Amino acid sequence: MTQRLFVAVVPPATVREAWDAFLEPRRDAGAELRWVLPESWHVTCAFMGRVADADTDDLDEALRHVAARTAPFTMAVEGGGAFPNPDAAKVLWLGVTTGAPELGELAVRCRNAATGCGIEVDGGRFRPHVTVARAEGQRVLRWLQVLDAIGRQAWPVTGFRLVRSQLLPGGAGYRTLGEYPLTGS
Repeated sequence: MTQRLFVAVVPPATVREAWDAFLEPRRDAGAELRWVLPESWHVTCAFMGRVADADTDDLDEALRHVAARTAPFTMAVEGGGAFPNPDAAKVLWLGVTTGAPELGELAVRCRNAATGCGIEVDGGRFRPHVTVARAEGQRVLRWLQVLDAIGRQAWPVTGFRLVRSQLLPGGAGYRTLGEYPLTGS
C-alpha cells in the first residue's frame, strides 16, 4: 500500500484563529471559492504522492535527523497571491515574508531526506505559502485585495510535522503521523 504524505510547518492556533476571524464574515461573498478549513492551513515543505508503507519508518528517522540539524526561526505571513495567476487562479494563498530563506533550507533538507529514503518528492521550485482557498480558474483580483488586508502574523517555528493526506469527497483530510521539534543551533 502507498500513502500521500507531506512535511508541513503549521501555524499556531492563535494565528489560524486570527486569520479565520478576518475571513469568516467574508467567505459568503466568495461562494465560488472552496475555502480551506483553518485546521488544515499549513506551509508544505515536501509533498510525496506515493510513499510505500514500508518506507515510513525510514522517513521518520530521516526527518528526526533533519529536525536535529535545524534551528528554530521566526516566520511571518502577510499579503495574498494566486497560483498560477490572478486572472485564472486555482489557488489563493497568504505569503511568507519573514523566514522564507530558513523555510527554504528546511524544505531542501526534508526533500533530500525523503529522496535519501528512495521516496519520490513531487513539485518544482519551493514557493512558501499558506493555501486559504481553491478556485476553478477564476479571476480573483478582488480577493487579493482582501487577503492583503489581513494583518501580518509572525511566530517562532519550533518544529514541523509529517502528515498523511487522504482524498475525501469534500476535499482532503489530514492526519499527523509525526512531530519533529527543531533542536539544531
